[in-house]
Amino acid sequence: MHTAAPAIELERRRDEIKQRLDTYRKRITVCTGTACQAYECLGVFAAIEEEIGAQGLESAVEVRKTGCHGFCERGTWVAVQPEDLCYQRVQPHDAAQIVAAATGNGVVESLLYADPVSKTKIPRGDDIPFYKHQQRTLLAPNRIIDPANLDHYLSIDGYRALAKALLCMTPEEVITEIGSAELRGRGGGGFPTAKKWRTARDAPAESKYVIVNCDEGDPGAYMDRSLMEGNPHAVLEGLLIGGYAVGASQGVVYVRWEYPLATRNIQIAIEQAAKAGLLGNDILGSGFDFHVEVHRGAGAFVSGEETAMIAAIEGKVGEPRLRYVYPAVRGLNGKPTVVNNVETWATVPAIVDRGAEWFRSIGTAASKGTKIFSLVGRLENTGLIEVPMGTTLRELVYEIGGGIPNRRKFKALQIGGPSGGMLGAEHLDTPVDFEALAEVGAMMGSGGIVVMDEGACVVSAVRDLVSFCRDECCGKCTPGREGLRILGGYFDDICGGRADESVIAAIEDVTHLMRVASLCALGVTAINPVVTSLRGFRGEYEAHIRQRRCPAKVCTELVEYHISQVKCDKYCTSCLSGCPTPGAIVGHKGVRKRIEQDKCIKCGVCEEVCPTRFSAVARFSGEPIPAAFRKGR
Repeated sequence: MHTAAPAIELERRRDEIKQRLDTYRKRITVCTGTACQAYECLGVFAAIEEEIGAQGLESAVEVRKTGCHGFCERGTWVAVQPEDLCYQRVQPHDAAQIVAAATGNGVVESLLYADPVSKTKIPRGDDIPFYKHQQRTLLAPNRIIDPANLDHYLSIDGYRALAKALLCMTPEEVITEIGSAELRGRGGGGFPTAKKWRTARDAPAESKYVIVNCDEGDPGAYMDRSLMEGNPHAVLEGLLIGGYAVGASQGVVYVRWEYPLATRNIQIAIEQAAKAGLLGNDILGSGFDFHVEVHRGAGAFVSGEETAMIAAIEGKVGEPRLRYVYPAVRGLNGKPTVVNNVETWATVPAIVDRGAEWFRSIGTAASKGTKIFSLVGRLENTGLIEVPMGTTLRELVYEIGGGIPNRRKFKALQIGGPSGGMLGAEHLDTPVDFEALAEVGAMMGSGGIVVMDEGACVVSAVRDLVSFCRDECCGKCTPGREGLRILGGYFDDICGGRADESVIAAIEDVTHLMRVASLCALGVTAINPVVTSLRGFRGEYEAHIRQRRCPAKVCTELVEYHISQVKCDKYCTSCLSGCPTPGAIVGHKGVRKRIEQDKCIKCGVCEEVCPTRFSAVARFSGEPIPAAFRKGR
C-alpha cells in the first residue's frame, strides 16, 4: 500500500466539493434522459433555472440536470431534495409553483403521483410503489448527479474505488475480490466475471484490451443506455479497474449508433477524467497508464455478440466467428480482450469500494447482487427498475408494475429480449436469477421484460420476434440464416390461416437444428420464444391452425370487422370518413352502414373511430356472426 500525492489531492478536492455543495438548502433535480427529452424536460430545466434566477435564489437552491429517474412513462420527473419530493408530468409552466413550494417547504399537490386505486397522493419518491419495491444500487445516482459534471460524481465518492484498487491492491487481489463477490456478467449469459478477467490476465501478450459493450439492441430495452447517460463515470471507473486487473492499457467503449446522448456523456466523462488525472499516464501516481476511445456501432443487432463487436471495432463486417479461441485469449487485434456490458462495468466500483461480502449479501445462492430491467408493456407502471436477484416475476408485474390496467387479465411476458422466453401465468412465481429462468426455458438476457394482457396474441408476438431476429441475422451460418427464414415463413402461414397440423412438428425440427448447429448465440437463442410459447400456449397455436381462428382477434388475415345493424347510428358517418378504402363501407348519412368484406383491408380504423357511445363495430375471428351484425344485408 502506498499513498501518492495525486491521490491525496483527489481526496482534498472531494472534501472541498462536498462542503461547497452542502451549502445549498434545497436541490431540484430534473430528469433529462432520452425518454424525458420527449416530454420537454430541457424546457422544464430552463424554466426552473430562470425562476431561481429571477428570485435571486442561486445561493440557496441548486438545480441539476440528471439521468433517467426510471418512471419513464410519467416524465418529465422532477425531484426536490432533501425531502425527496417527486413530481410527475412536469411542464415548463409548473416551474414557478415548484420553486415556490421548495423554498417555502410546501408541496405542489397537482403534480404528485396518485395511487391508481385509492387515488391517494404520494409525495415522497421512496413511498411510490414503483420505487418502494426496488433496491436501487446502480440507479440511485441517476436521480442525484449531473452526468456531465465530474464534481457531482466525486461528491458521491466516485473514483474512490479506483484509488483503492491502484494504491492498495494488486491486480490479482482485484480479480480475487470480484471473484469472491461472485459477480456474473449482466449482458445475458451470466458468465463469471472474474473467470473471464483471470483468463485475460494469464494470457501471454504485450498488450491487452477491455471493452464496454453498449450495443444494447433488444426491442424495449434501455438499461445500458440509461446507465451510460446518467452515470458514465461509474462505467469508466469500472473499466479502469478492469484494465488494471487484467493488465490492459487500452479501453474501448462500443456504443450503439442510436444512443447519441449516451455517446455524448461518455465522451464528456472521458475528457473530464483525463483532465483530472484519472485517465492517461501514471494515473494517481500509481504508474498505471490507461487510455479510452469511443467507437460508435453501425446499427447491427448482431454486433452485440462480442466476437462480432470486436470485428466491427477492427473495421471489418460485424459478424460472429467460431470460438475455438475465446476473446479473453485472442480478441481485438489478436490480443487478449475482456468484453463486459455497461451494467457489469458499473457494478465493479461498488464491489471494490464496499467489498465482496456486501455484494454477496444481495440476491440468491447462485445469482448475487441486483439486476436492472426495463419493465414495459400492459402495466400500470412502466419504466426502468432495479431489484435484487431472486425477486419473482409476480412481484415485478404486480408490486412494481402495478398490475394490468383496466382490470384486464395477465396473459404472458417476454423476458430476455427477442431471444428470451415467452412465459405464462404459471411461471409468475419464478425468481429472476440465471438458473431459475433457464429451468423454464427463458433467459435473463440484458434485462428486457414485455408484459402482455389477454388482448395479445402470443403467436403473432412470436412471429414479430422471429421476424426481428431474421432481419438482424448476419447470414454467416446456414442454420441461423435459413432457419430463421423458414421459421418466419411458418409463422406467416399460421397467422394467415394457411398452415396445416404438420407445421408444429416442422417448427420443432428447425428449432432443434438451430440450437445445435448455429454459429453464435443469436441463432441458438432466437428459438427460445418459439419453444417456450409452444410449450405454454400450444392451444393458441392449434386454434390458428385447426380452426383458422385467432383467439385474441389480432392476426389480420383471420379477422373480420362487422357493423351492428342495431347499434349503428344511421346519422353518424365516423366510419365512412375514417375508412381509407373506397367502397369498403357501404352507406351514407341517414342509413346504417355495413362493411364489404372483399374490399376491407382490415386496418381497424372503423373500430377505432366509432364513437364509444355506439360501439357498433366489432371484430370476429372464426366464430359465427351474430344476427344483429347480419340484419339488413
